Amino acid sequence: MKNSYRYTSSLLIAGLLSVLSSCELDQVNPNAATDADATTTREGIIALSIGERQFYSTSGLTSNLVYPSVTSREIKGVSTGLTTIELEAGGSTISTNNAATLSYWSNMQRIMQMSESIINNAPQITTLESTMLSGIMAQAYLFKAMALAELASAFEQVNLNTSTTDKVTFVGRAEVMTEVLRLLNQGLNEVNTTPPSATFTSTVTGADFDLKNTLYAMLARYNLMAGRYQDALTQANLVDLTKKSQFVYNTLTINPLYTVFGVTKSYRPRANFGLSADLFEAADQRLGFYLTTPTATVNTDVVATLSGFSAQTSPIPVYLTDEIKLIKAEAILRNNGLLADALTLINEVRTQTAGDPFGVNAGLPAYSGAISKDALLLEVYKQRCAELYLSGLKWEDTRRFGRPTPPTNNTESNRVFYPYPDQERLNNSNTPADPAI
Repeated sequence: MKNSYRYTSSLLIAGLLSVLSSCELDQVNPNAATDADATTTREGIIALSIGERQFYSTSGLTSNLVYPSVTSREIKGVSTGLTTIELEAGGSTISTNNAATLSYWSNMQRIMQMSESIINNAPQITTLESTMLSGIMAQAYLFKAMALAELASAFEQVNLNTSTTDKVTFVGRAEVMTEVLRLLNQGLNEVNTTPPSATFTSTVTGADFDLKNTLYAMLARYNLMAGRYQDALTQANLVDLTKKSQFVYNTLTINPLYTVFGVTKSYRPRANFGLSADLFEAADQRLGFYLTTPTATVNTDVVATLSGFSAQTSPIPVYLTDEIKLIKAEAILRNNGLLADALTLINEVRTQTAGDPFGVNAGLPAYSGAISKDALLLEVYKQRCAELYLSGLKWEDTRRFGRPTPPTNNTESNRVFYPYPDQERLNNSNTPADPAI
């Protein structure tokens, strides 16, 4: 990756000025930070920390939520642009110069690079009080972990660190997930050892982003992804389900789903979450939460209009509380725990009619199918498809649940992993061979 993703401090600060001016936070003025100050002064590192979260919540989420959801058949590419056509077709049609997969790769690399800059430089700034430093470090560990996990969901092998001078090397998913969990635990240790101050919250994250609960939630999510089921259950039990953690937007920093579905309109949601009749229930109230009219038929596929979390200034959850319940249920089942315990959690998700912090309620009757490990795991998958619609998680779910795979069956995903972008391969001879599909 030699020089492929080189973001100088001047570019970072310039980009931050526009987003920081629109944040409803008591923030340090980044205009005081010069090019040299970006990673060496209190003001500069705070600006970089704010900017990283803002970048993740806009450009990062465009990549993480939208492109994998095309691949997992939740949304349909409807524009005539080559990038969209390739992503919609999937398989070997996706070229190595596809702009969507390049965006996915480069946005996550940029998040990693910003995190590394903060992690390497913030402890050297003597004017940072310990209760500010712990929060800044924990958030940097969090976002690097999330970026690595996103890359591991889309590419067979990933670099663990970035470099502007050396050609990075790549490792497999197991090693990536070990590093993801190490980073998250490092972040959790920061906030537990030195709880971040109210000044950190008001200046950097804002009250809507719950850093500690997000660390617990991501530890639960990625331990599950790594096959560490008891650890996933342990961490899920530590998430306070009465609290929300969300990315917030305003008329200057716009919700990225609004941009994609309301402005550029290259994609539309598939009717019924893109699921076959055996995987969803018509009475599910989440259909009405996420989807609305008008509908249309595009190349024989029925598409709808996106509703949930997609207004210009609507917040987007970092995680949903019912994801945590479904993580618990799945971890119990995969760890050969009590079926009754898993069933209770499944029914908490199914039968909820009100009270969800984000208003995502299924309103379904209790589960009445077979009571077996395999049957309940299938039910967990169904509930995740509905509850976590357009979260970018379904593509990974199709692998973990052993769902039909391309090229023999494209109904639930049309690609196993993405090919590496040409930009990476041209600059780094260590880039692995592309997967066949």
